[in-house]
Amino acid sequence: MTQKLAFVFPGQGSQSVGMLNGFADNALVQQIISQASQVLGQDLGQLIQDGPAEALALTENTQPVMLIAGVAIYRAWIEAGGQIPDFMAGHSLGEYTSLVCANSLDFTQAVPLVRYRAQAMQEAVPVGSGGMAAIIGLSDEIIVNLCLEVSQETGFVVEPVNFNAPNQVVVAGHIQAINRIIEIAKSAGAKLATKLPVSAPFHSSLLLPAAAKLEKHLTAIQFHQPAVQVINNVDVMIENDPLKMKDALIRQSYSPVRWVETIEKMADLGVNHLVECGPGRVLAGLVKRIAPQIKIHGISDPQTIQTVLSELKN
Repeated sequence: MTQKLAFVFPGQGSQSVGMLNGFADNALVQQIISQASQVLGQDLGQLIQDGPAEALALTENTQPVMLIAGVAIYRAWIEAGGQIPDFMAGHSLGEYTSLVCANSLDFTQAVPLVRYRAQAMQEAVPVGSGGMAAIIGLSDEIIVNLCLEVSQETGFVVEPVNFNAPNQVVVAGHIQAINRIIEIAKSAGAKLATKLPVSAPFHSSLLLPAAAKLEKHLTAIQFHQPAVQVINNVDVMIENDPLKMKDALIRQSYSPVRWVETIEKMADLGVNHLVECGPGRVLAGLVKRIAPQIKIHGISDPQTIQTVLSELKN
């Protein structure tokens, strides 16, 4: 069987203090960290290495550091002799990482871009007035209907925003509607319905003001045709036209992340090996549930890079 390889890049929530410590002696990784620090005028290396975790979890910090981590680990993979994948995708913010790794977006432009995106998202909804919740154990259809029901009942917005795995959906919206849907989901038989520790209702229509800012900001940034095919979140499509790629990123900010369909598309395209590139193993767990036939690997430090290199050779 021909080996078809995909790389996926995680988004917010996978960060951890010290996540690049394994690369302390890797000149390439250190150069990437220092380049990003220079661009933003902030010591991001110190933040990644020492935290504190609360500072790392602030959206305006998380987005740049997760981009740095994904790009650094991918470039360390290539430096170690790893093969260029056939396909890429990233979960939410991870899509920006995939575009950098596919040579579609310049790293030094991507770093301030994702910080701008984070700030625009945070400013769209006052802190404390919006939120997100994970619901596990109910079908997509039931959750879509519950969102409509709660929105009508409360007059506040709640929408499904991440279709992460079968029977695992994240919803976002006004905090009043989030609190209500958690109650209703539990009584409808959800195994779990819980608030997520985030400061904004990401990927909901409440972020339309952020999308308008992002659209304006993106006009000054040059995109190139990607060297690797990237499947986007919003349409589950492979785009090569820079204008269409920008448009997909704008719509992504207020539209659901269609992760289940993204992985199903990879499986349909013949992907049989998938590497989660970056800290954590969140995506690996989701992929296992969506497409158990795909062999899953993870790279997050020099040791795991060597392990996966040998796994893919055999």
